[in-house]
Amino acid sequence: MASPTADLAARSAAAGLEPLTSPPYDSSRDSGVRRYLRWLETERWLPFSGWDELWRWSVTDLEGFWATIWDYFGVKARTPYEKVLGHREMPGAEWFPGATLNYAEHAFGLPEDADTVAIVAHSQNRPPIELTFGDLRAQVARAQAGLRRLGVGRGDRVVAYLPNIPETMVAFLAAAGLGAVWASCSPEFGPAGIVDRFEQIEPTVLLTVSEYTYGAKHVDRRAAVEEIRAGLPTLKHVVHVPNGAQDLPGTLSWAGLLGEPVYEPAFEPVFEPVPFDHPLCVLFTSGTTGKPKPIVHGHGGVLLEHLKNHAFQWDLQPGDRLLWFSTTAWMVWNMLVSALLTRSSVVLIDGDPTYPDLDFQWRLAERTRTTLMGISPPYLMACRKAGLNPGRDFDLSSVRQIGAVGSPLAAEGYRWIHEQFGDDVLLNVGSGGTDVCTGIVQGSPEQPVWLGEMSGPSLGVDAKAYDEKGGVVVGELGELVITSPMPSMPVGFWGDHDGSRYRDAYFGTYPGVWRHGDWIRFSELGSSVITGRSDATLNRGGVRLGTAEFYRAVEEIDGVADSLVVHLEDPEGGPGELLLFVVPSGGGPLDDTLRDTIVRTVRTGLSPRHVPDRILRLAKVPYTQTGKKLELPVKRILGGEAPQTVVNMDAVADPDALTAFADLAHQRTHTQGEA
Repeated sequence: MASPTADLAARSAAAGLEPLTSPPYDSSRDSGVRRYLRWLETERWLPFSGWDELWRWSVTDLEGFWATIWDYFGVKARTPYEKVLGHREMPGAEWFPGATLNYAEHAFGLPEDADTVAIVAHSQNRPPIELTFGDLRAQVARAQAGLRRLGVGRGDRVVAYLPNIPETMVAFLAAAGLGAVWASCSPEFGPAGIVDRFEQIEPTVLLTVSEYTYGAKHVDRRAAVEEIRAGLPTLKHVVHVPNGAQDLPGTLSWAGLLGEPVYEPAFEPVFEPVPFDHPLCVLFTSGTTGKPKPIVHGHGGVLLEHLKNHAFQWDLQPGDRLLWFSTTAWMVWNMLVSALLTRSSVVLIDGDPTYPDLDFQWRLAERTRTTLMGISPPYLMACRKAGLNPGRDFDLSSVRQIGAVGSPLAAEGYRWIHEQFGDDVLLNVGSGGTDVCTGIVQGSPEQPVWLGEMSGPSLGVDAKAYDEKGGVVVGELGELVITSPMPSMPVGFWGDHDGSRYRDAYFGTYPGVWRHGDWIRFSELGSSVITGRSDATLNRGGVRLGTAEFYRAVEEIDGVADSLVVHLEDPEGGPGELLLFVVPSGGGPLDDTLRDTIVRTVRTGLSPRHVPDRILRLAKVPYTQTGKKLELPVKRILGGEAPQTVVNMDAVADPDALTAFADLAHQRTHTQGEA
């Protein structure tokens, strides 16, 4: 009989995959998935042989699976649910009708956790701060009392223009406990971008800082706050959270909101029982090509999804510690807060995550004894290119899992992590989105890692690849779809009373099936590779290629620091023009040698049809505030449209980066040049 390792190798070879690591990653530790499997067998008489069988059950018996998630984690409901799934159709699936609960009630641990650290905060303009679960509970209770004095209650909107600091988490949990609706953005956003987001939900209370620090740069935000106040006519109160020396006149201080003394647990937090789909928070899309869409997520959906994701995919357990850089505008921030649901603690980073050097996050992981460290693929690849050796230079023996999300990770990044940390650390590369506030495809401690591949769909996520006719494809690129409902699918878009915007956004292409907008390939073993947004796919002569595949090849070349590729279609049906923009390393030249290397790499590593028609030098690639390359707006600018008409400049990290493309649009006859 073949051993499990030999069987995995044989199946991987048959599927054309290279196994990098396989479970168990830490044989001395019992994973959350294993404990859940034992519970299913002993408490529910549901024996499963392992991950694959468990996943199949989770997407075929939706009611059975999600009922066990409710029971296994002991969801605290004031009134019980009548059934798990009232309506299954998408859009409009109805989860746990009749139940009332509150997300925030699950975030404070057990009584014995009162002295356990819940938050470890590191900032570039404050000393480190630690809050225990008891401290957190007391501050939330006082913040709630302050919000109630301001008239905040169930359904009111509370918004935050705050960095990733403890006060932001306290305010969120306080608002959630009251049944109010939360939305937040980081102070890097300009006032127009903030007003575009917040005015849609008509907030009554704004929490804000007057300044913030990013690396060595100190930024005064007082004028921006005044513009935001003027642009939000529904505001009744502004609360100033101190984040430096500057005061903010005409506001209530944070200390005034909480009252004194801050840390004395004089009373308990309030947990307003609300229906399962009652709005918890509003997350906004990037807003690059119009007003950001206000995506409404409900208490119950976020609670169940994050309990499942954090305990099983991320393997967070009581006493663990999560470090993952995020701003308050990104859905990862919401997932940071949810680490508290598992009685784990969270490490907050406020400021530049690469300051004063690339080693900063590794040093912080060593200092805080992090167990799950999340890093962005660009940061990971930058560490590799810089020749860092975190596995050798730091004591990271506490780390069991490294997560990577936000953009695709090249195979070389997988190899580098494995070289640094060996077989005992799980590299969990995943992809999800603001739309579902979780991971759609990712790994877990019970799944192998294949080189360059995400291990498979998450539990409870019926993800597939569809062709243009709505047929399932395996082994070839297709649209990423979800064919069964999930509890954390949005309640809807704020203000979309007839649901038409929501239907058009996700269900307009394949009726009754969620279209996510990514271009994905699933292997025979269920692993996957996302190659970019499906609306930015490069189609040359019938051969489709994702932009992420292009970047993986080009940005591995010595001398290339960054790149952006766009395909300009020919309106008369010709092959069009494929333009590659390259940022040379160190600001150097784009010479013939580098051009030849790029052409050779693309031709041999990707496809001869995808050799760029022109390769141009670029000073900087334009990104959104959340780190996405602006491929589609650039394409429209090169087509002759003005930058300000195709992109919301407040959603762009550096609007000056678009100037080169507007200049080039007037020089389309050139075959070489410097953009």
